[in-house]
Amino acid sequence: MSDWDHDIATPWANAMSHALVEHYGQWIVGWRWNRDEGDFDGGPVGNWCCPRDSITTPQETLTRVVAALCEWREWLETLAGWFEAYPLQLDDVEYQRILWECSARNLILQVVDRTGCGSGWHGHCRQVLTWFLSRWGITADVAEKLVDEAIGGRFQSWTGPDTLLVDDVAEKLALSLRPDTSARPAEQAPDHLQQWLTVRETVPWHEAPDSTQGPVTPERDGAAEDIRAFDAAIDPARATGLLTALEHMRADAARNAPLDFALLSSWQQHVLAASQPPPFRTSPAFAKGGRERYGIGSHTSARFDACLAEANVAGDRSLPLTARAARAYLDVCFFHPFDDGNARSAFLVLLFVLAREGITLDAVTLLRRVTFQAGDPQDPLMLTRYIDLHLTESQQAAASTGPTRT
Repeated sequence: MSDWDHDIATPWANAMSHALVEHYGQWIVGWRWNRDEGDFDGGPVGNWCCPRDSITTPQETLTRVVAALCEWREWLETLAGWFEAYPLQLDDVEYQRILWECSARNLILQVVDRTGCGSGWHGHCRQVLTWFLSRWGITADVAEKLVDEAIGGRFQSWTGPDTLLVDDVAEKLALSLRPDTSARPAEQAPDHLQQWLTVRETVPWHEAPDSTQGPVTPERDGAAEDIRAFDAAIDPARATGLLTALEHMRADAARNAPLDFALLSSWQQHVLAASQPPPFRTSPAFAKGGRERYGIGSHTSARFDACLAEANVAGDRSLPLTARAARAYLDVCFFHPFDDGNARSAFLVLLFVLAREGITLDAVTLLRRVTFQAGDPQDPLMLTRYIDLHLTESQQAAASTGPTRT
């Protein structure tokens, strides 16, 4: 059994992990992070233990892989929802310490409940708290140091922390935060817009997967449902504005309107509940807690329109639809044309490129919960895979409920 585990079972599980990463992306690596002792101790997954105990018949084994994968994904989405529920600003940390503390306490308790405090559970707890701080503008290395100092080695395997310990860790973590614990000063950051424009020209867009089979209208509108669930939890007015913009975007797609900044600005007026369409920004923009800076010059606005124009021919098959949608999305992200709401604007642009070809998605989770880096040459094709995955699922959902409406 030991030889079989070493020579056959574990290499098979590793090969499966590699294949899943190739198909879905790096987020997949936690699918074997089981509770208690096993492949990797102290994780949130209950459907997989280790190759020796989890690999049986082919069908049973693949069923366990799927279940573990879905369980890990659901946990990541749950964490993302908790991170976004209370938008926190490091610059206002003095006024938000109670919120930082409450959020940290809640995350610790959620990890305690999910892992059952078995062997090594504190490792995942440290990781979740580090992710949380990183989400709100603290660099990963600084976040890891602050979390380690707050916990101080007091979390132990097979032992659940008592209320006083959880409160003390959360309080210490909140008190350790200062505005200068984020990345290097924003004004010293490189121009990430220029990084994106360089990457943009080198991406093999023609290699993007594209499962498009024609127009598709599933029974449910995934974008609208996500806005009602996700944005409404942050601010009901935010959800109302984005839903209104979504309606206008769909109307513009139906009339095959050309994609340019003026069209985006007309949607952004509703997104921001502004009195008039917002202008193109006039100063450098920052994102990801100041870690990315997008420069501005005399030709930035014109360059942005030229990039958007490349997505304008709805029937052009010189590039896959997923590539055109992903490229337009990332253009908005990294040109960062507005002073606020650029992520929502990018989301609308992606949906618009699809909608002009009669495509509505029945789910959009991967398009709103994952961030991309301006200078990473792998991220663009990763986004095309996410779009294609949702597109495939939407086509299957539409087919299962009747013929696709064209």
